[in-house]
Amino acid sequence: MPISSLPGQKPTNTVAFAFLLIAFLTGIASAFQLPTLSLFLSREIKVSPLMVGSFYALNAIVGILISQLLAGYSDKHEDRRQVIFFCCLFAVVGCLIFAYSRNYYMLAFFGTVLLGLGSAANPQSFAFAREYAESTGREGLMFTTIMRTQISLAWIVGPPLSFSIALSWGFDYMYLVAALAFLLCALLGISLLPKISRTTAISSKDTNMAPSSNRKSVLYLFIACFLVWTCNSMYLINMPLYVIRELQLPERLAGILMGTAAGLEIPIMLLGGYLSKYISKKQLMRIALAAGLLFYTMLLFLHGTAQLIGLQLLNALLVGIVATIGMVYFQDLMPRQMGAATTLFSNAAKSSWVIGGPLAGLIAQLWHYNSVFYLAALLLLIALFLLNRVKSV
Repeated sequence: MPISSLPGQKPTNTVAFAFLLIAFLTGIASAFQLPTLSLFLSREIKVSPLMVGSFYALNAIVGILISQLLAGYSDKHEDRRQVIFFCCLFAVVGCLIFAYSRNYYMLAFFGTVLLGLGSAANPQSFAFAREYAESTGREGLMFTTIMRTQISLAWIVGPPLSFSIALSWGFDYMYLVAALAFLLCALLGISLLPKISRTTAISSKDTNMAPSSNRKSVLYLFIACFLVWTCNSMYLINMPLYVIRELQLPERLAGILMGTAAGLEIPIMLLGGYLSKYISKKQLMRIALAAGLLFYTMLLFLHGTAQLIGLQLLNALLVGIVATIGMVYFQDLMPRQMGAATTLFSNAAKSSWVIGGPLAGLIAQLWHYNSVFYLAALLLLIALFLLNRVKSV
């Protein structure tokens, strides 16, 4: 039931709309940059594949370090809106550097730092949304779930649009559009999001520490989510080459598979948020990991176009549930550290690219592209074991 805004506060519907639009725009900005980055580096900068891979790893590492440092600061800062605002402005500058510089080292050391600060705006907005939902009496999980669907929607629209702009008009225009998205986020955040009083915040010492009873659970959950995202990273890297080179299927099928999974994730996220009222988060995560285990196992035996498309339902179950329930699970385990909790979840996904990229390339080089599916199944079994050791909340 909607909560009416109090005198002097921004209308509730306006605030909710701002949160959803910020989630969509930050998703669009990411969906513009990541899918086209390898093409940008190879065509515009003309660097070797090794330097392209190194750039991805450096970009992930810088983003992890910056967002984690910023998480602790944001949980003690009086106004999280300012953190989001300045993160987005830094990202605008980072996009401008990518638009107009063609120096590899300039992009690697300055562009990645600025875009790393910009990427922190996404977990910060989700942490702020959870705080806002709780302060207004809204259902925090469902509100977060609806926000997360905007990311999936952005990834349906973003990649084909970014490739179209880059190949038709140039990469400079593509990065200018990404800069515009971040600028709109900054303006929306500072003008439409409310200031939430944090006078009841706990002491600085407590803010920097997770509840001692939950520390092991947080660690186990982090590793489990990291393993899930590592599987997903390896799949996204090797799947297009597996479909085209080993299965000899049309090139466009890879895009169809990605788009199908992203489209199916949206209703699954909403369904997961609804079912969380009746099924524990831990049980929902178990269902997701079991679906993922079945997905990677069946990929080894099903090779037809219709079969691969049908399997995306299992992939969407894994990604859709972990992407929403997993985030809220961290927040529930760290209720006094929304920024740190959301950033930990985000960094589990980012760090997976540091490991998943080299693993996918090495395994494909030594054996076959589909060999990563064996490793993915094994990693998900380990993730299931670790999940069983996480406290139910």
